[in-house]
Amino acid sequence: MENFNYFVFARVLHVIGVVLWIGGVAFVTTVLIPSLKNINDSTNKLELFEQLEGKFSFQAKLATLVTGISGFYMVEVMNAWDRYQQLQFWWMHLMTLIWFIFTLVLFVFEPLFLHQWFHEQAVKDSAKTFSQVHTIHKILLALSLLAVLGAVAGAHGFY
Repeated sequence: MENFNYFVFARVLHVIGVVLWIGGVAFVTTVLIPSLKNINDSTNKLELFEQLEGKFSFQAKLATLVTGISGFYMVEVMNAWDRYQQLQFWWMHLMTLIWFIFTLVLFVFEPLFLHQWFHEQAVKDSAKTFSQVHTIHKILLALSLLAVLGAVAGAHGFY
């Protein structure tokens, strides 16, 4: 019974992590970037984006860590590793891929080069850079929402 309580706690943490993480991505994609694209002063736009994105970065990192650790724990407790070999659990593959992409971006690419690259590109051509970033965010949000849809349906027996 004790493991069950830990499992439930892990699932709760997992869902909260996903809500904060993907909810944040949705906000950035549907509200923040479109609003910033309407600002004509490219210096002000870049400064505001970096300030707001910097504050969200900590939340995103924490949420992806919580989501990854709790997800690993649940798969381990359920001994569900074989699901990665079964097509009907496509949503687990997609969830893991999305988590891996965001984790790589947040913990590796952004600190090593992405932040600097974005800044340089935004200074050169703000409109083009924000448009490219917006497109990438739209794709990642769509894939993330598809993973959430599949996970919720799959967790309730729909394959």
